[in-house]
Amino acid sequence: MQKAYDDIVLQLRTAYSVTFRSDVADARSDRASPHLKVKVKRENSFVKLGSVVEVAPKKTSEFRENNFLERRKDTREFFTAENAKSVEEKQNLSANFAPLRENFFQTISYTPFPAGYQTNEITGEVEKINYKQFANDNLRESKLENFDINKATGAFLLTNGREQIAVSRWISPKRTRSYPYERVYDTLVHKGKKVAIIPVVKDEGLGGDRDFLQWDTVSLLSLLDVQVITAYYSEAEKNAKRADQITAQKLDNNYITARLNEVFNFKGSARQWNESETKQLKSVLEKAKLAYREISKDTKTYLHNDDALSELINYAETPQKFIEFSRRKSQDAQNREYVTEQPKESLATDTKAKVTINNALFGRYFLTCDETKIADRTVYLIEAKHSQREKMPNKNDVKDGFVKMMLYTNLKNVKVGAKPYNLKVMIRLTSGKLNGSINSGAKDEEIEKFLSDNLFDSANKNFVKKIFQEARENRFTVILEKAETAK
Repeated sequence: MQKAYDDIVLQLRTAYSVTFRSDVADARSDRASPHLKVKVKRENSFVKLGSVVEVAPKKTSEFRENNFLERRKDTREFFTAENAKSVEEKQNLSANFAPLRENFFQTISYTPFPAGYQTNEITGEVEKINYKQFANDNLRESKLENFDINKATGAFLLTNGREQIAVSRWISPKRTRSYPYERVYDTLVHKGKKVAIIPVVKDEGLGGDRDFLQWDTVSLLSLLDVQVITAYYSEAEKNAKRADQITAQKLDNNYITARLNEVFNFKGSARQWNESETKQLKSVLEKAKLAYREISKDTKTYLHNDDALSELINYAETPQKFIEFSRRKSQDAQNREYVTEQPKESLATDTKAKVTINNALFGRYFLTCDETKIADRTVYLIEAKHSQREKMPNKNDVKDGFVKMMLYTNLKNVKVGAKPYNLKVMIRLTSGKLNGSINSGAKDEEIEKFLSDNLFDSANKNFVKKIFQEARENRFTVILEKAETAK
Protein backbone atom coordinates (compact mmCIF):
# COMPACT_ATOMS: atom_id res chain seq x y z
CA MET A 1 0.00 0.00 0.00
CA GLN A 2 2.74 2.47 0.95
CA LYS A 3 4.74 1.69 -2.20
CA ALA A 4 1.68 2.33 -4.33
CA TYR A 5 1.03 5.62 -2.60
CA ASP A 6 4.65 6.79 -2.85
CA ASP A 7 4.91 5.91 -6.54
CA ILE A 8 1.69 7.68 -7.42
CA VAL A 9 2.49 10.84 -5.48
CA LEU A 10 6.05 10.97 -6.78
CA GLN A 11 5.30 10.48 -10.45
CA LEU A 12 1.82 11.84 -11.04
CA ARG A 13 1.63 14.62 -8.45
CA THR A 14 -1.29 16.47 -9.38
CA ALA A 15 -7.03 15.06 -10.43
CA TYR A 16 -8.71 12.27 -11.96
CA SER A 17 -9.45 9.47 -9.59
CA VAL A 18 -6.97 6.64 -9.20
CA THR A 19 -7.86 3.60 -7.12
CA PHE A 20 -5.49 1.06 -5.60
CA ARG A 21 -6.88 -2.23 -4.33
CA SER A 22 -4.73 -4.70 -2.42
CA ASP A 23 -4.95 -8.48 -2.72
CA VAL A 24 -6.20 -8.90 0.86
CA ALA A 25 -9.50 -10.31 -0.42
CA ASP A 26 -7.61 -13.12 -2.15
CA ALA A 27 -5.94 -14.18 1.06
CA ARG A 28 -8.89 -13.62 3.40
CA SER A 29 -12.28 -14.03 1.80
CA ASP A 30 -14.11 -12.67 4.85
CA ARG A 31 -12.66 -9.18 4.44
CA ALA A 32 -13.36 -6.51 1.88
CA SER A 33 -10.40 -5.42 -0.15
CA PRO A 34 -9.24 -1.92 0.88
CA HIS A 35 -9.00 1.00 -1.51
CA LEU A 36 -6.57 3.88 -1.82
CA LYS A 37 -7.83 6.87 -3.80
CA VAL A 38 -5.48 9.57 -5.04
CA LYS A 39 -6.35 12.58 -7.21
CA VAL A 40 -4.04 13.24 -10.17
CA LYS A 41 -4.06 15.43 -13.27
CA ARG A 42 -2.05 13.74 -15.95
CA GLU A 43 -2.86 12.76 -19.51
CA ASN A 44 -2.15 9.20 -20.57
CA SER A 45 -1.92 7.98 -16.99
CA PHE A 46 -3.82 4.91 -15.97
CA VAL A 47 -4.69 2.71 -13.03
CA LYS A 48 -4.75 -1.03 -12.56
CA LEU A 49 -6.82 -2.14 -9.59
CA GLY A 50 -4.71 -4.30 -7.34
CA SER A 51 -1.52 -2.93 -8.85
CA VAL A 52 1.14 -0.27 -8.55
CA VAL A 53 0.94 2.50 -11.11
CA GLU A 54 3.91 3.94 -12.98
CA VAL A 55 3.94 6.59 -15.71
CA ALA A 56 7.00 7.49 -17.72
CA PRO A 57 7.44 11.26 -18.24
CA LYS A 58 5.88 12.50 -21.50
CA LYS A 59 5.30 8.95 -22.71
CA THR A 60 2.37 6.65 -22.89
CA SER A 61 1.89 4.42 -19.90
CA GLU A 62 3.18 0.87 -19.70
CA PHE A 63 2.71 -1.90 -17.16
CA ARG A 64 5.61 -3.56 -15.47
CA GLU A 65 4.10 -6.99 -15.44
CA ASN A 66 6.36 -8.45 -12.77
CA ASN A 67 4.97 -5.91 -10.30
CA PHE A 68 1.45 -7.25 -10.54
CA LEU A 69 -0.49 -10.17 -9.16
CA GLU A 70 -3.00 -11.08 -11.83
CA ARG A 71 -5.49 -13.91 -11.94
CA ARG A 72 -5.59 -14.01 -15.71
CA LYS A 73 -4.78 -11.75 -18.62
CA ASP A 74 -7.79 -11.57 -20.85
CA THR A 75 -8.70 -8.30 -22.51
CA ARG A 76 -12.20 -7.65 -23.79
CA GLU A 77 -12.34 -5.11 -26.60
CA PHE A 78 -15.04 -2.49 -26.23
CA PHE A 79 -14.23 -1.05 -29.66
CA THR A 80 -13.30 -2.40 -33.06
CA ALA A 81 -9.83 -3.53 -34.01
CA GLU A 82 -9.68 -0.78 -36.59
CA ASN A 83 -10.28 1.86 -33.96
CA ALA A 84 -7.96 0.15 -31.54
CA LYS A 85 -5.02 0.63 -33.91
CA SER A 86 -5.24 4.37 -33.39
CA VAL A 87 -5.11 4.08 -29.63
CA GLU A 88 -1.62 4.45 -28.22
CA GLU A 89 -2.26 2.94 -24.84
CA LYS A 90 -4.56 0.38 -23.32
CA GLN A 91 -5.72 0.02 -19.78
CA ASN A 92 -6.25 -3.38 -18.22
CA LEU A 93 -8.41 -3.10 -15.12
CA SER A 94 -8.99 -6.15 -12.98
CA ALA A 95 -10.50 -6.13 -9.52
CA ASN A 96 -10.63 -8.46 -6.58
CA PHE A 97 -14.33 -8.51 -5.81
CA ALA A 98 -15.97 -9.96 -2.73
CA PRO A 99 -16.49 -13.74 -2.96
CA LEU A 100 -20.19 -13.41 -3.74
CA ARG A 101 -19.67 -11.43 -6.90
CA GLU A 102 -17.02 -13.89 -8.09
CA ASN A 103 -19.94 -16.21 -8.77
CA PHE A 104 -21.07 -13.72 -11.39
CA PHE A 105 -17.80 -12.26 -12.66
CA GLN A 106 -15.14 -14.97 -12.73
CA THR A 107 -12.60 -12.99 -14.74
CA ILE A 108 -13.26 -9.50 -15.98
CA SER A 109 -10.85 -7.33 -17.90
CA TYR A 110 -11.38 -3.96 -19.45
CA THR A 111 -10.05 -1.92 -22.33
CA PRO A 112 -10.49 1.85 -22.09
CA PHE A 113 -11.84 4.24 -24.67
CA PRO A 114 -9.83 7.08 -26.15
CA ALA A 115 -10.76 10.55 -24.98
CA GLY A 116 -13.97 11.65 -26.66
CA TYR A 117 -14.68 8.16 -27.98
CA GLN A 118 -18.33 7.38 -27.23
CA THR A 119 -18.80 3.76 -28.27
CA ASN A 120 -18.77 2.67 -24.63
CA GLU A 121 -22.40 3.78 -24.48
CA ILE A 122 -24.77 0.90 -23.81
CA THR A 123 -27.93 0.87 -25.91
CA GLY A 124 -31.01 -1.30 -26.03
CA GLU A 125 -34.66 -1.37 -27.03
CA VAL A 126 -37.83 -1.74 -24.98
CA GLU A 127 -41.04 -2.76 -26.74
CA LYS A 128 -43.24 -3.03 -23.65
CA ILE A 129 -42.91 -3.59 -19.91
CA ASN A 130 -43.58 -7.06 -18.52
CA TYR A 131 -42.91 -7.12 -14.79
CA LYS A 132 -44.36 -8.67 -11.61
CA GLN A 133 -44.36 -6.67 -8.37
CA PHE A 134 -44.19 -8.03 -4.83
CA ALA A 135 -42.73 -5.20 -2.71
CA ASN A 136 -45.40 -2.56 -3.26
CA ASP A 137 -47.29 -1.04 -0.33
CA ASN A 138 -51.08 -1.06 -0.13
CA LEU A 139 -52.48 2.38 -0.95
CA ARG A 140 -55.11 4.22 1.06
CA GLU A 141 -58.22 5.47 -0.68
CA SER A 142 -59.29 9.12 -0.87
CA LYS A 143 -62.48 10.59 -2.33
CA LEU A 144 -62.52 13.17 -5.09
CA GLU A 145 -65.18 15.09 -3.21
CA ASN A 146 -63.47 17.74 -1.04
CA PHE A 147 -60.08 16.43 -2.21
CA ASP A 148 -56.92 18.47 -1.43
CA ILE A 149 -53.78 17.40 -3.25
CA ASN A 150 -51.58 19.26 -0.76
CA LYS A 151 -52.81 17.07 2.09
CA ALA A 152 -52.53 13.82 0.16
CA THR A 153 -49.86 11.19 0.72
CA GLY A 154 -47.17 10.52 -1.88
CA ALA A 155 -49.19 7.70 -3.47
CA PHE A 156 -52.88 6.92 -2.97
CA LEU A 157 -56.06 5.58 -4.54
CA LEU A 158 -58.69 8.12 -5.58
CA THR A 159 -62.35 7.36 -6.24
CA ASN A 160 -65.20 9.39 -7.72
CA GLY A 161 -67.76 6.82 -6.55
CA ARG A 162 -67.76 4.97 -9.87
CA GLU A 163 -64.09 4.42 -10.70
CA GLN A 164 -60.83 4.12 -8.78
CA ILE A 165 -57.48 5.43 -10.02
CA ALA A 166 -53.97 5.23 -8.50
CA VAL A 167 -52.18 8.56 -8.11
CA SER A 168 -48.59 9.53 -7.30
CA ARG A 169 -47.79 13.10 -6.28
CA TRP A 170 -44.36 14.41 -7.20
CA ILE A 171 -42.70 17.12 -5.09
CA SER A 172 -40.29 18.12 -7.85
CA PRO A 173 -40.08 17.39 -11.59
CA LYS A 174 -36.53 16.15 -11.08
CA ARG A 175 -36.47 12.36 -11.14
CA THR A 176 -33.63 12.05 -8.60
CA ARG A 177 -35.24 14.10 -5.82
CA SER A 178 -37.74 12.94 -3.19
CA TYR A 179 -38.07 9.38 -4.53
CA PRO A 180 -40.76 10.06 -7.16
CA TYR A 181 -40.26 6.67 -8.79
CA GLU A 182 -40.88 4.94 -5.46
CA ARG A 183 -44.30 6.60 -5.44
CA VAL A 184 -44.91 5.60 -9.05
CA TYR A 185 -43.81 2.03 -8.23
CA ASP A 186 -46.55 1.67 -5.62
CA THR A 187 -49.22 2.75 -8.13
CA LEU A 188 -48.16 0.43 -10.95
CA VAL A 189 -49.74 -2.67 -9.42
CA HIS A 190 -53.18 -1.04 -9.78
CA LYS A 191 -55.24 -2.59 -12.59
CA GLY A 192 -57.01 0.64 -13.53
CA LYS A 193 -55.72 4.07 -14.53
CA LYS A 194 -52.45 5.31 -13.08
CA VAL A 195 -51.69 9.03 -12.75
CA ALA A 196 -48.61 11.07 -11.83
CA ILE A 197 -49.11 14.70 -10.80
CA ILE A 198 -45.87 16.54 -11.59
CA PRO A 199 -45.05 20.25 -11.17
CA VAL A 200 -43.57 21.60 -14.41
CA VAL A 201 -41.06 23.64 -12.42
CA LYS A 202 -40.03 23.91 -8.79
CA ASP A 203 -38.06 26.97 -7.69
CA GLU A 204 -36.82 26.88 -4.09
CA GLY A 205 -35.46 30.43 -4.22
CA LEU A 206 -32.17 31.96 -5.29
CA GLY A 207 -30.35 30.04 -2.57
CA GLY A 208 -31.90 26.71 -3.50
CA ASP A 209 -32.49 24.48 -6.50
CA ARG A 210 -34.69 24.97 -9.52
CA ASP A 211 -35.85 21.98 -11.56
CA PHE A 212 -37.81 21.70 -14.81
CA LEU A 213 -39.92 18.93 -16.28
CA GLN A 214 -38.20 16.91 -19.02
CA TRP A 215 -39.77 15.07 -21.92
CA ASP A 216 -38.04 11.82 -20.98
CA THR A 217 -40.01 11.78 -17.73
CA VAL A 218 -43.29 12.00 -19.64
CA SER A 219 -42.26 9.39 -22.21
CA LEU A 220 -41.00 6.99 -19.56
CA LEU A 221 -44.29 7.24 -17.68
CA SER A 222 -46.12 6.62 -20.96
CA LEU A 223 -44.11 3.44 -21.32
CA LEU A 224 -45.20 2.47 -17.79
CA ASP A 225 -48.84 3.22 -18.73
CA VAL A 226 -49.06 6.25 -16.41
CA GLN A 227 -50.98 9.42 -17.29
CA VAL A 228 -49.18 12.66 -16.42
CA ILE A 229 -50.95 15.74 -15.07
CA THR A 230 -48.64 18.74 -15.43
CA ALA A 231 -49.14 21.10 -12.49
CA TYR A 232 -47.73 24.25 -10.90
CA TYR A 233 -47.14 25.70 -7.44
CA SER A 234 -49.36 28.65 -6.55
CA GLU A 235 -48.50 29.29 -2.87
CA ALA A 236 -45.41 29.22 -0.66
CA GLU A 237 -43.95 30.60 2.55
CA LYS A 238 -40.66 32.28 3.25
CA ASN A 239 -38.09 29.92 4.70
CA ALA A 240 -37.53 31.03 8.30
CA LYS A 241 -34.02 29.56 8.34
CA ARG A 242 -32.88 30.71 4.89
CA ALA A 243 -33.73 34.23 3.75
CA ASP A 244 -32.95 33.33 0.13
CA GLN A 245 -35.32 30.34 -0.01
CA ILE A 246 -39.03 29.55 0.10
CA THR A 247 -40.73 26.51 1.60
CA ALA A 248 -44.14 24.83 2.12
CA GLN A 249 -45.03 25.17 -1.56
CA LYS A 250 -48.58 24.22 -2.51
CA LEU A 251 -50.00 23.11 -5.83
CA ASP A 252 -53.08 24.84 -7.26
CA ASN A 253 -55.71 22.48 -5.85
CA ASN A 254 -58.64 23.75 -7.95
CA TYR A 255 -56.63 23.17 -11.10
CA ILE A 256 -55.57 19.67 -9.95
CA THR A 257 -59.13 18.65 -9.04
CA ALA A 258 -60.41 19.74 -12.45
CA ARG A 259 -57.66 17.77 -14.21
CA LEU A 260 -58.38 14.65 -12.13
CA ASN A 261 -62.00 14.87 -13.23
CA GLU A 262 -60.74 14.88 -16.81
CA VAL A 263 -58.75 11.71 -16.11
CA PHE A 264 -61.85 9.94 -14.80
CA ASN A 265 -63.73 10.89 -17.98
CA PHE A 266 -60.89 10.09 -20.40
CA LYS A 267 -61.34 6.98 -22.56
CA GLY A 268 -57.99 6.70 -24.35
CA SER A 269 -54.56 5.28 -23.48
CA ALA A 270 -51.88 6.83 -21.28
CA ARG A 271 -49.85 7.61 -24.39
CA GLN A 272 -52.74 9.48 -25.98
CA TRP A 273 -53.35 11.45 -22.79
CA ASN A 274 -49.68 12.38 -22.44
CA GLU A 275 -49.39 13.47 -26.06
CA SER A 276 -52.32 15.81 -25.45
CA GLU A 277 -50.74 16.97 -22.19
CA THR A 278 -47.55 18.11 -23.93
CA LYS A 279 -49.66 20.33 -26.20
CA GLN A 280 -50.93 22.13 -23.07
CA LEU A 281 -47.48 22.42 -21.54
CA LYS A 282 -46.87 26.02 -22.65
CA SER A 283 -50.02 27.18 -20.89
CA VAL A 284 -49.07 25.41 -17.64
CA LEU A 285 -45.53 26.82 -17.75
CA GLU A 286 -46.94 30.33 -18.18
CA LYS A 287 -49.18 29.78 -15.15
CA ALA A 288 -46.13 28.64 -13.18
CA LYS A 289 -44.14 31.71 -14.26
CA LEU A 290 -46.87 34.12 -13.14
CA ALA A 291 -47.44 32.20 -9.90
CA TYR A 292 -43.76 32.35 -8.93
CA ARG A 293 -43.68 36.09 -9.59
CA GLU A 294 -46.54 36.50 -7.10
CA ILE A 295 -44.87 34.15 -4.62
CA SER A 296 -41.67 36.20 -4.85
CA LYS A 297 -43.61 39.39 -4.06
CA ASP A 298 -45.67 37.85 -1.26
CA THR A 299 -42.69 36.24 0.49
CA LYS A 300 -40.25 39.08 -0.32
CA THR A 301 -37.79 36.45 -1.52
CA TYR A 302 -35.64 36.52 -4.62
CA LEU A 303 -36.25 33.55 -6.90
CA HIS A 304 -34.19 32.47 -9.88
CA ASN A 305 -34.17 34.71 -12.93
CA ASP A 306 -37.05 33.60 -15.13
CA ASP A 307 -35.10 33.83 -18.40
CA ALA A 308 -34.57 30.06 -18.44
CA LEU A 309 -38.27 29.50 -17.78
CA SER A 310 -39.15 31.92 -20.59
CA GLU A 311 -36.84 29.99 -22.89
CA LEU A 312 -38.59 26.74 -21.96
CA ILE A 313 -41.97 28.36 -22.63
CA ASN A 314 -40.80 29.29 -26.12
CA TYR A 315 -39.67 25.73 -26.77
CA ALA A 316 -42.98 24.40 -25.45
CA GLU A 317 -44.92 26.03 -28.30
CA THR A 318 -44.97 22.64 -30.01
CA PRO A 319 -44.32 19.17 -28.57
CA GLN A 320 -41.49 18.55 -31.04
CA LYS A 321 -39.58 21.71 -30.06
CA PHE A 322 -39.98 20.81 -26.39
CA ILE A 323 -38.78 17.25 -27.04
CA GLU A 324 -35.64 18.45 -28.84
CA PHE A 325 -34.84 21.03 -26.16
CA SER A 326 -35.51 18.59 -23.33
CA ARG A 327 -33.41 15.86 -24.96
CA ARG A 328 -30.36 18.13 -24.97
CA LYS A 329 -30.90 18.85 -21.27
CA SER A 330 -31.36 15.15 -20.54
CA GLN A 331 -28.15 14.22 -22.34
CA ASP A 332 -26.31 16.94 -20.41
CA ALA A 333 -27.68 15.51 -17.16
CA GLN A 334 -26.60 12.02 -18.25
CA ASN A 335 -23.09 13.31 -18.90
CA ARG A 336 -22.96 14.99 -15.49
CA GLU A 337 -24.21 11.86 -13.72
CA TYR A 338 -21.69 9.78 -15.65
CA VAL A 339 -18.81 11.51 -13.83
CA THR A 340 -20.55 11.94 -10.47
CA GLU A 341 -20.39 9.47 -7.62
CA GLN A 342 -23.45 9.94 -5.45
CA PRO A 343 -22.95 9.71 -1.66
CA LYS A 344 -25.56 6.94 -1.41
CA GLU A 345 -23.67 4.69 -3.82
CA SER A 346 -21.04 2.28 -2.52
CA LEU A 347 -19.37 1.18 -5.73
CA ALA A 348 -17.09 -1.80 -6.15
CA THR A 349 -15.33 -0.04 -9.04
CA ASP A 350 -15.52 3.29 -10.84
CA THR A 351 -17.33 1.81 -13.83
CA LYS A 352 -20.37 3.99 -14.46
CA ALA A 353 -21.78 3.85 -17.96
CA LYS A 354 -24.34 5.67 -20.07
CA VAL A 355 -27.40 3.62 -20.96
CA THR A 356 -29.65 4.83 -23.77
CA ILE A 357 -32.98 3.04 -24.18
CA ASN A 358 -34.92 3.27 -27.44
CA ASN A 359 -38.65 2.77 -27.83
CA ALA A 360 -40.49 3.04 -31.14
CA LEU A 361 -43.50 4.88 -29.68
CA PHE A 362 -42.02 7.07 -26.97
CA GLY A 363 -38.49 7.86 -28.09
CA ARG A 364 -35.24 7.63 -26.16
CA TYR A 365 -34.34 7.57 -22.46
CA PHE A 366 -30.93 8.71 -21.26
CA LEU A 367 -29.90 6.94 -18.06
CA THR A 368 -26.72 6.28 -16.13
CA CYS A 369 -25.98 2.88 -14.61
CA ASP A 370 -23.98 2.90 -11.37
CA GLU A 371 -21.78 -0.07 -12.27
CA THR A 372 -21.18 -2.01 -15.45
CA LYS A 373 -19.02 -5.04 -16.13
CA ILE A 374 -18.37 -7.11 -19.22
CA ALA A 375 -17.40 -10.77 -19.24
CA ASP A 376 -17.84 -13.57 -21.79
CA ARG A 377 -19.93 -11.48 -24.20
CA THR A 378 -22.29 -10.48 -21.38
CA VAL A 379 -22.77 -6.94 -20.10
CA TYR A 380 -23.86 -6.56 -16.48
CA LEU A 381 -25.95 -3.53 -15.52
CA ILE A 382 -25.75 -3.00 -11.77
CA GLU A 383 -27.64 -0.38 -9.79
CA ALA A 384 -26.11 0.50 -6.43
CA LYS A 385 -27.99 1.58 -3.30
CA HIS A 386 -26.11 2.19 -0.05
CA SER A 387 -27.00 2.93 3.56
CA GLN A 388 -24.52 4.41 6.00
CA ARG A 389 -26.68 4.11 9.11
CA GLU A 390 -28.97 1.13 8.61
CA LYS A 391 -28.43 -2.51 7.68
CA MET A 392 -29.82 -1.93 4.21
CA PRO A 393 -31.06 0.98 2.08
CA ASN A 394 -34.57 2.11 2.95
CA LYS A 395 -37.64 0.85 1.12
CA ASN A 396 -38.02 4.07 -0.86
CA ASP A 397 -34.50 3.76 -2.24
CA VAL A 398 -34.98 0.10 -3.16
CA LYS A 399 -38.28 0.74 -4.95
CA ASP A 400 -36.70 3.64 -6.81
CA GLY A 401 -34.04 1.22 -8.04
CA PHE A 402 -36.67 -1.35 -8.97
CA VAL A 403 -38.22 1.04 -11.50
CA LYS A 404 -34.91 0.88 -13.36
CA MET A 405 -35.07 -2.89 -13.03
CA MET A 406 -38.40 -2.74 -14.88
CA LEU A 407 -36.63 -1.06 -17.77
CA TYR A 408 -33.40 -3.05 -17.78
CA THR A 409 -35.07 -6.47 -17.52
CA ASN A 410 -37.13 -5.67 -20.61
CA LEU A 411 -34.20 -4.53 -22.74
CA LYS A 412 -33.71 -6.24 -26.09
CA ASN A 413 -30.94 -5.96 -28.71
CA VAL A 414 -28.39 -4.74 -26.17
CA LYS A 415 -25.17 -3.36 -27.61
CA VAL A 416 -21.95 -1.84 -26.28
CA GLY A 417 -21.02 0.54 -29.04
CA ALA A 418 -21.90 -1.42 -32.18
CA LYS A 419 -21.32 -4.88 -30.72
CA PRO A 420 -24.23 -7.05 -29.50
CA TYR A 421 -24.04 -8.44 -25.96
CA ASN A 422 -26.08 -10.64 -23.69
CA LEU A 423 -27.52 -8.87 -20.66
CA LYS A 424 -27.67 -9.57 -16.93
CA VAL A 425 -29.23 -7.11 -14.50
CA MET A 426 -28.46 -6.68 -10.80
CA ILE A 427 -29.03 -4.29 -7.92
CA ARG A 428 -26.48 -4.10 -5.07
CA LEU A 429 -27.81 -3.13 -1.65
CA THR A 430 -24.89 -2.36 0.64
CA SER A 431 -24.28 -1.26 4.21
CA GLY A 432 -21.28 -1.02 6.46
CA LYS A 433 -23.36 -2.57 9.23
CA LEU A 434 -23.75 -5.92 7.48
CA ASN A 435 -21.59 -9.00 7.80
CA GLY A 436 -21.19 -11.23 4.77
CA SER A 437 -23.20 -11.42 1.57
CA ILE A 438 -26.38 -12.98 0.27
CA ASN A 439 -28.23 -12.82 -3.03
CA SER A 440 -31.69 -13.56 -4.35
CA GLY A 441 -30.50 -16.81 -5.91
CA ALA A 442 -29.54 -18.34 -2.56
CA LYS A 443 -31.49 -21.13 -0.90
CA ASP A 444 -34.22 -20.18 1.58
CA GLU A 445 -32.29 -21.58 4.55
CA GLU A 446 -29.18 -19.59 3.55
CA ILE A 447 -31.22 -16.39 3.31
CA GLU A 448 -32.84 -17.05 6.68
CA LYS A 449 -29.46 -17.65 8.32
CA PHE A 450 -27.98 -14.45 6.84
CA LEU A 451 -30.92 -12.36 8.05
CA SER A 452 -30.82 -13.93 11.52
CA ASP A 453 -27.04 -13.56 11.83
CA ASN A 454 -27.39 -9.86 10.97
CA LEU A 455 -30.26 -9.42 13.45
CA PHE A 456 -32.90 -8.29 10.95
CA ASP A 457 -36.28 -7.68 12.58
CA SER A 458 -39.39 -9.39 11.23
CA ALA A 459 -40.51 -6.41 9.11
CA ASN A 460 -37.16 -6.12 7.33
CA LYS A 461 -36.94 -9.90 6.94
CA ASN A 462 -40.27 -9.88 5.15
CA PHE A 463 -39.21 -6.99 2.92
CA VAL A 464 -35.98 -8.74 1.93
CA LYS A 465 -37.89 -11.91 1.08
CA LYS A 466 -40.33 -9.89 -1.06
CA ILE A 467 -37.61 -8.15 -3.05
CA PHE A 468 -35.76 -11.44 -3.52
CA GLN A 469 -38.97 -13.00 -4.84
CA GLU A 470 -39.46 -10.03 -7.17
CA ALA A 471 -35.93 -10.46 -8.48
CA ARG A 472 -36.41 -14.16 -9.17
CA GLU A 473 -39.74 -13.62 -10.93
CA ASN A 474 -38.30 -10.90 -13.17
CA ARG A 475 -34.92 -12.48 -13.96
CA PHE A 476 -32.56 -10.12 -12.15
CA THR A 477 -30.39 -10.49 -9.07
CA VAL A 478 -30.49 -8.62 -5.77
CA ILE A 479 -27.19 -8.65 -3.87
CA LEU A 480 -27.29 -7.70 -0.18
CA GLU A 481 -23.82 -7.33 1.30
CA LYS A 482 -21.34 -5.45 3.42
CA ALA A 483 -20.12 -2.27 1.75
CA GLU A 484 -16.60 -2.51 0.41
CA THR A 485 -15.97 1.21 0.19
CA ALA A 486 -16.58 3.51 3.11
CA LYS A 487 -18.26 6.78 2.15
